[in-house]
Amino acid sequence: MSGAVDPRTPCVVGVAQRTWHLSGDEQAPEPLAMQAEVVRAAAADAGARGDVLAAVDGLDVVYCMSWPYDDPAGRLAAELGITPARTGYSGIGGTVPQQLLNDAATRIADGQADVQVVVGAEALDTKRRLKRAGERPAWSHRHPEPPGFPFEAPFHPAEIAHEVFQAWLTFAVRDVARRAARGEAPEAHRAALGRLLAPMTSVAAANPYAWYPEVATAEELVTPSPDNRLVGYPYTKRMVAVMDVDMAAAVVLTSWAAADRMGVPEDRRVVLRGWCYATDPVYVAEHPDLARSPALAAASAEALRCAGATSDDVAHLDLYSCFASSVDFARDALGIGEDDTRPLTVTGGLPYAGGPASNYLSHSVAAMVEVLRADPGSLGLVSGVGMHTTKHVHAVYSTEPGPVVRPDEAAVQSALDAAHPARSITEHHSGEATVAAYSVVHGRDGAPSWALVVADLVDGTRTYGRSDDAGWCDALEAEEWVGRTVTLVADGDVNRIVS
Repeated sequence: MSGAVDPRTPCVVGVAQRTWHLSGDEQAPEPLAMQAEVVRAAAADAGARGDVLAAVDGLDVVYCMSWPYDDPAGRLAAELGITPARTGYSGIGGTVPQQLLNDAATRIADGQADVQVVVGAEALDTKRRLKRAGERPAWSHRHPEPPGFPFEAPFHPAEIAHEVFQAWLTFAVRDVARRAARGEAPEAHRAALGRLLAPMTSVAAANPYAWYPEVATAEELVTPSPDNRLVGYPYTKRMVAVMDVDMAAAVVLTSWAAADRMGVPEDRRVVLRGWCYATDPVYVAEHPDLARSPALAAASAEALRCAGATSDDVAHLDLYSCFASSVDFARDALGIGEDDTRPLTVTGGLPYAGGPASNYLSHSVAAMVEVLRADPGSLGLVSGVGMHTTKHVHAVYSTEPGPVVRPDEAAVQSALDAAHPARSITEHHSGEATVAAYSVVHGRDGAPSWALVVADLVDGTRTYGRSDDAGWCDALEAEEWVGRTVTLVADGDVNRIVS
């Protein structure tokens, strides 16, 4: 086969992942040690005759939330005993690992690199348990002046005023918007969310790396209880990504020619056939249509175009599942109906396999590579979502090589920006407004705390509204409020719902 393959074809040759299931006083290794372990394991996974690690010319480390190393990529290179020509440390978000692989694939296709590694690790569960015990991690190479969290955009003043910070709130708002657009009643929608997520628990139960390898029924997932409180209506605790995990994963990407030189067996190679990254507006109220994601649809379409495939050709899926709305937006874009029998994840998803901060996609790709090796010639698609349904990445993989077709991401983004301009946000508003979407925040006791609405104004702009009244919280959860008129009164920086 290799004689007919473009020598610059990017292919994954090695993957590895590990999950540390610990309890009590046990601690996972520090993230640097976790990273080194899975990189070595991924290099060994290639089954090469040559030294894969020694050939690494690019090393990218996914942002680590657990610990602020002074030189994350440099320290890892030293730990591995390698001297890559290029190292990098990423920003944050659920799209990051695949974006790094996309960039690595571009360098490989351009002849600028041959052997690239992407790796990430989090020890957030160990860190949480240490904090509970009143201790701090005794990990190495702490940055003397840790930089701030690398947000890509400043918080909008209106979102600060209305506490629009948490992803479990913003993704819930989008879920309610989609529900209303489809004309689903709240109870029927809740049942549909359970049917969407329950099969993922079965996949997680069969995944040796899953954080929660337990099967759950749809009813168990969506029904509030003392152990499964509502977090952001309609999401319960068991419906949201679990970030406090001890997990690490690494991927080795090479050119086809480099794989030949290192003696990597062809049955270990999984080709990156197509990829694309695109963005929607940054702030929640800016999204023109809260019930869907144009950028997600565009990125998936372009990745499939580059792969020379349609969504029907894809045998294996791993749709980013931090929350149900990200999965449903992807299903809508790909034309995957409820009657489609294809599993939507190869890991079990972020609520059950685990969602290690920005590094889930490293685990997704690692799992997909194993699935495709076991099903030669089939196609697999992975997706990632970053920030508040803002960033989107899709990638198509297969053991079968094809033409190396680059995505035209600039054209994709230009078309998106022209067709779907961001809505303007009005910070302070007194008067009537039409509810476009909403959610209700619940406290740790499970009781409703306050309600958020995103509302349309007659001038075409959007605004936020809030109520701390228990009656409003109950009303919003009892029936559909999208499309109804409410009255807001500007109270300082907060628009209060008064009627």
